[in-house]
Amino acid sequence: MSEIKLPAERRTAFGKGAARRIRRDNKIPAVLYAHGSDPIHITLPGHATMMALKTANVLLSIELEGNSQLALAKDVQRDPIKPVIEHVDLVMVKKGEKVVVDVPVVIEGEAQSDTVVTLERQTLQLEVEATKIPASVVVSVEDAEVGTMIHAGDIALPEGATLIDEADILIVNVSPQISQEELDADLEGGDEAPAVVFAPEPDDAE
Repeated sequence: MSEIKLPAERRTAFGKGAARRIRRDNKIPAVLYAHGSDPIHITLPGHATMMALKTANVLLSIELEGNSQLALAKDVQRDPIKPVIEHVDLVMVKKGEKVVVDVPVVIEGEAQSDTVVTLERQTLQLEVEATKIPASVVVSVEDAEVGTMIHAGDIALPEGATLIDEADILIVNVSPQISQEELDADLEGGDEAPAVVFAPEPDDAE
């Protein structure tokens, strides 16, 4: 995955008021954390940063005062209502450095007919080189039959990647498809929930 360049400016104003002014200028307040160094407070371009962070584990090249620094987004705070990013925590990385990331799982192929394929886990936690983070991990269910269960340890990982999750975690489950007739029968035969009866409280003693 190639890095995306983002121009940054050093930030000297802090607090909620300063953050609101930064966001009104279509910029995003951010903090760049380094190993063994003081954090650097910066601002990032709003639109470009939002577009970049749509990709999971995107590698960013932060361009600050004539220098470039590779970084990964550690924490992204988003507005609960509006589609805007309120703040970003970044962590510096170096080429060759190993990092632990959650990589999306993607299913490909067609299982056998009358089956349902369930993705039990959306991501796999892997240790990989910071500059070689895979966009996804592909799991094939081609011609998989009912009862097929694919665990984390069964998945072929990208070159250089190490599994951090437990190997026995269930990732994909292939189960039988329930027909409409079976579903209707289950609904008709289901027991009704018992009524809850509240006993009257005794009168207060005089």
